[in-house]
Amino acid sequence: MLRLLLLLALTMLLIGCVQNEPAPEPTPMAPARIVFFGDSITEAGVQTGGYVTLVDSMLASAYPERSIEIIGAGISGHKVPDLQERLERDVLSRKPTHVVIYIGINDIWHFHKFEGVTGTEADVFEAGLRDLIGQMQAAGVEVALCTPSVIGEDPDDGSIENTDLGRYADISRRVASETGSALCDLRDAFETHLRANNADKAYEGILTTDGVHLNEAGNQFVAEQVVEVLTPLL
Repeated sequence: MLRLLLLLALTMLLIGCVQNEPAPEPTPMAPARIVFFGDSITEAGVQTGGYVTLVDSMLASAYPERSIEIIGAGISGHKVPDLQERLERDVLSRKPTHVVIYIGINDIWHFHKFEGVTGTEADVFEAGLRDLIGQMQAAGVEVALCTPSVIGEDPDDGSIENTDLGRYADISRRVASETGSALCDLRDAFETHLRANNADKAYEGILTTDGVHLNEAGNQFVAEQVVEVLTPLL
């Protein structure tokens, strides 16, 4: 009987010690460095109210205890071959954990709208995306690939630019799927939004200033789409 009482007392003492032990500290989340790689839309995106700046603010609110560095690497007029040329300098050298690629509009637009420049043939566009993503993934980077969004805000416009945009968006979707990259399907999101909010079939003014570059609403819209895709990767 005495032995039983001693055993019971020892057990209660051990339970009390376990209960009084401080809870283990949570493991801190690893820092993240996200590069936004693209053209003039991304170049402007780092300004006040731009989509890159908004993503920075949204992620800071969502992860207040985590170090998340945001870097803009957009240059006006750039296309997929331009991104390939500056991949090491503007992206890989910065040792990112994540890269968001938002490219494709100039690859199409420059075929049709500007003298002295040319677009990117579809096969070159696809091969270039695969090269970019392959090099990033080899460096351990998580990649999110955006489809090109709009050239004009009437998604049912029958122009050659709009038709080509659909083809190139399909290429981006296929490349994302086959490389295991996250897909931010801006083309689909824009089409859905514009069909519901552009009854007059306006060329601009809903999400863009000129049919391509983002206005205030467009920057907010793109930021929300990007954060939704990035969150599971973080």
